[in-house]
Amino acid sequence: MFISCLALVFCLPLTPLIGASNHIRDGEMAGYLGVPHERVPETYGGGFSLYVAAWPLLEEYPGNRFQTGLFGTWMHAKNDKPKPIERMYSDIEGGLGWWRDTRFATETPKFIMGGVQLNFRGWANGPGAGKGRDWDQPKGKYGVAQLSPWVLWPPDGLNLKQGTCGQLWGYGYLPLPLTEPKSKTAGKDVPTGNHCWTLFLNTGNFKGPVSFFTPYFFSQVTVDEPRTAGMFLDSRPANPNRALQMETQYVPRAQATDSKGDTYARIAPTSFPRGPKGESAVVHRITAYNKKALWDAVEAWFEGGPPASGAIDPKESVVHKFTGQGWATWRIYNYSDPKEQRVRIAWDSFAYPTALDSTTFGYRWNNELVTRKDTEDGPLVTLPEYYRLAGEGKKAQWVVVQPEDVPAETGLAEVSFSPSAGRPSEPYVTPDDPESCWKKPGPVAGPFQAHPGDGSVVTYYWYRFADQPALLNADLTDKERQSLQARVEKLHRSWKKDRDYLAPPAIGKLADIDPALILTPPPGLEAGYVPIATRQAAEE
Repeated sequence: MFISCLALVFCLPLTPLIGASNHIRDGEMAGYLGVPHERVPETYGGGFSLYVAAWPLLEEYPGNRFQTGLFGTWMHAKNDKPKPIERMYSDIEGGLGWWRDTRFATETPKFIMGGVQLNFRGWANGPGAGKGRDWDQPKGKYGVAQLSPWVLWPPDGLNLKQGTCGQLWGYGYLPLPLTEPKSKTAGKDVPTGNHCWTLFLNTGNFKGPVSFFTPYFFSQVTVDEPRTAGMFLDSRPANPNRALQMETQYVPRAQATDSKGDTYARIAPTSFPRGPKGESAVVHRITAYNKKALWDAVEAWFEGGPPASGAIDPKESVVHKFTGQGWATWRIYNYSDPKEQRVRIAWDSFAYPTALDSTTFGYRWNNELVTRKDTEDGPLVTLPEYYRLAGEGKKAQWVVVQPEDVPAETGLAEVSFSPSAGRPSEPYVTPDDPESCWKKPGPVAGPFQAHPGDGSVVTYYWYRFADQPALLNADLTDKERQSLQARVEKLHRSWKKDRDYLAPPAIGKLADIDPALILTPPPGLEAGYVPIATRQAAEE
């Protein structure tokens, strides 16, 4: 899963609990919030879209150990054949969240694409962003090609506008026939398909396709594992019935035992968005598509037919219905606790999963246990902070207690989850060898700088679309890249950023991309050129 794959990165030490006495133990709260929804026919294998709420989960960013996604999904290839090897994990995950390798984090989440090669051999989070930082071992860093001339993608993740609080982030993936199928991959007799799974966004200040996974990103592993050829998303339809969950790997927690032997815990202030009736709408309109929803019109256009509008055909889509059910596995535990000793919190004592309507999932709350807060960015519901360990064995659970019922001797009231001052974030850099794919043939304009709200500076250049580094590493010939260039120039001239591609939401307001990342191409570079980030560093 997307958070799991990124959890393999090096973990920084936990931020000290400021004000904590010696008997306070640090630890974490982690687990899943599940969203059941009705299944749809298997014929809808042409991708998905959904709207998810974006909000500051924690009151204050607690440091680099913090890792959690907001609500999202996992799109795997649909295969009807037996697996040729025992484990075959590969998908598109990603979504909104915070990760341990996020270098310029704030309370506002970022978005990553989260494509996973076979069994995490590599992953691709966006143009120039993937597993690790060593460009001699790309491991997915060339797996995503920039498509839009209007959006700049920083390597640390795509920024939302600072202060986003409960607005809806619309996104989805549909395949586009930008390339042609290949009978050989990297010179070997294994095929590569032509499913260019493309990220579409629907936000307040940008609508349309942004970037896509190159087919070679998925098929590359078949060169060494030919038994798996033809079984990945480059050539297979997607499984239309996907898990929908919120995966949390770390929220900081403090724990102490009083003189009577009772154990208490406190979690960092954790909140959900709050609607006008006190409810929290977190997922809306999760939609599955038939491949014909967009593919056929675009393919006909590229073959000389009339221009495709880019609007996804609603007749070739189906919206999943929510059942009104939900489940939670959030647990509070010490780092050293084995899985069987990690105790669940009494989630259902204060959170009630519900279908706010047939296509909207959310929560209603026990107002005696949660706290309503009106912040300058928007209204929130803050979950209970204090818990007491009750019961034993399999019946043990962390039950909510009021702050005044926690003995002062525990010292939990004085605990601070604020991060300590750490070393400055290291910059993201790209190869500067004049013979590298970043320099040869190289950009046509730049450098330029963008200043998003996370305190970083993003340096970028304009590249001819087919000459961007990702496509020079996509197992394409010069002729194939030129054909791709011609197709994308058509898209740039016809598909603008201010009209609908995904169906708009029926509720709420749309979130914005950080305005600093919305660009206007330089004169003469409006069609066939894209912005590529080459460096991201802290603002001096």
